[in-house]
Amino acid sequence: MNRTEILRLRKYLNDKFSTNNFELDAGNQKDGSMELHFAGEFLGVIYRDEDEGEVSYALNIAILEEDLPSASDASLI
Repeated sequence: MNRTEILRLRKYLNDKFSTNNFELDAGNQKDGSMELHFAGEFLGVIYRDEDEGEVSYALNIAILEEDLPSASDASLI
């Protein structure tokens, strides 16, 4: 992805979620993907797809079960 795409995606995410905490890092990804960070913490990966001249972006977020609150947490109710 080029710099303009990265800046546009970052602005879209920050505007959509009313924050300035999203950052994108193209790094050295050979598949053209980018890492998405929120407040400095890795959140997921964004992939670019181009099909018949139309471009779209897919966000993949992995959430570890160990990072979730306990099932007995009363605040879930």
